[in-house]
Amino acid sequence: MNLIKKHRPHFNVRLKDDKRYPYIKVHWAEPYPKVTVTRKMLKDGSRYYGPYTSVWAVHQTLDILRRIFPYLTCDRTITGQDERACLYYDIHLCSAPCIGAVDQIGYRQIIADLCQFLEGRTEPIVSRIQTEMQQAADQLNFEKAAGFRDQLEAIQRVVERQKVIFTNDQTDSDVIALARGNGDACVQVFFIRTGKLIGREYFLLEGAEETPDSDVMAEFIKQFYDQTPMVPARVLLPHEVEEAKIIKQWLSARRSGEKVEILIPREGQQHELIQLAAENAAETLAALQAQWQADTNRQTQALAEIQAALNLASPPNRIECYDISNTQGTSATGSMVVFEQGVPRKNHYRHFNIRSVKGPDDFASMEEVLTRRFNRWRASQEISNTPGKKPDQAFSLLPDLLLVDGGKGQLSRAVAVLENFSLNGKVPVAALAKQNEEIFVPSQNKPIPLARQSQGLFLFQRVRDEAHRFAITSHRKQRTRVGLASRLDSIPGIGPARRKALLNHFGSIQKIQEASIDELTNVHGITETIAHAIKNHLD
Repeated sequence: MNLIKKHRPHFNVRLKDDKRYPYIKVHWAEPYPKVTVTRKMLKDGSRYYGPYTSVWAVHQTLDILRRIFPYLTCDRTITGQDERACLYYDIHLCSAPCIGAVDQIGYRQIIADLCQFLEGRTEPIVSRIQTEMQQAADQLNFEKAAGFRDQLEAIQRVVERQKVIFTNDQTDSDVIALARGNGDACVQVFFIRTGKLIGREYFLLEGAEETPDSDVMAEFIKQFYDQTPMVPARVLLPHEVEEAKIIKQWLSARRSGEKVEILIPREGQQHELIQLAAENAAETLAALQAQWQADTNRQTQALAEIQAALNLASPPNRIECYDISNTQGTSATGSMVVFEQGVPRKNHYRHFNIRSVKGPDDFASMEEVLTRRFNRWRASQEISNTPGKKPDQAFSLLPDLLLVDGGKGQLSRAVAVLENFSLNGKVPVAALAKQNEEIFVPSQNKPIPLARQSQGLFLFQRVRDEAHRFAITSHRKQRTRVGLASRLDSIPGIGPARRKALLNHFGSIQKIQEASIDELTNVHGITETIAHAIKNHLD
């Protein structure tokens, strides 16, 4: 496993996007643990649950969990002495330890229950809450008892959807099955905890075309359990796998020495579960392949429509779109998004902080962004001829179509930049105006006609909207940094070096506000006089 992770053999069977699966992370090492979503597992004392194949599914799970176990999401320093809680307390989505509505022991019990719930162990939680509800009722604290009752009902609604598989067998098990077709492979995993089916996930594999099923399954098991934080006591498989003895030893080691069984059931309920998982895998793979085919057809149709409408020599397989975002000329940023074959190429996205333009001038900002983009293209041509250096692929490739967000004014600036780089005629360019969704090209005064419901216009709109989203996101980050810096810069005695030292030490304006004089003077360069100035200015 270490060698595979180190060398990443190109023809090995491997999990698709295996480094990007999301996990639910419970920050257990913190006094008041939070619950977040992450894509990295670290040895930091936290508890991890996953992997999941869908971020949407993770957030849907957390929405349910938060209504049952109201956990913290804010960045407050919890003292229990705050004057008021936030809105989430009023709508029952936070237990408000900040105001002392629950103490640290009580809050950690809530998070411990959440962890048990994620592990499928609901009976101890239900039993304890029923006892607490009865105690509250006996003490005539009916409001508290009603809260426990609502929590029990919410738990019950979730548990009812968890099918009971084994009534007498409480062994934690994973049921794994494989489906293959047209060179693709899909593995379905059923998670059975304390006899109940608490969830299922599917995983896609690459490089499995010429590999036997037993080898594919063995490679999946090794890669999957290398990533999952929880190894069950039993793994049910449809057939024997290579290196089964070594894999069992490794799984047992990952389970802190507790024995792990790998079983291949030939009959009975366990065999039926394997068959059900295989049917699920086959149905999932068929649905995904149909979706991929439909998406490919739509993208091919969209590119063909754009080619015909703009009279291009070939379909624009690489489309680059540019947009500008600013607030009254401040923190202006430009975005570059790239679509290849009709789908986003996010690792080629780039943003530009506008340097030369003063005030809200989108035309000049667009000219600066495009000039910098093609300067980098020109530089990449020189780098590509230098041994040992690799150019940035985002800039080394020329677009098959350059799209700007705006009307004729933005289009004219884009044409001028292309002329300066002798690319006019080599790089087709167009503009998409927001008001009437009209497409303009340099050679025509009237907009290009594209049917309102055409796939070509839909693709144009999607590319433009993505450029706008990316520009807005970059602009907000820039504006936040500028706003943060401006508050500190206005304090006498605070220059760039001290501002940087303060932010590196405390991380936020709020933490600087909450710091004492002694804590402030612990920062390099902050004297007692400056510390008092900071407190007077920010308080």
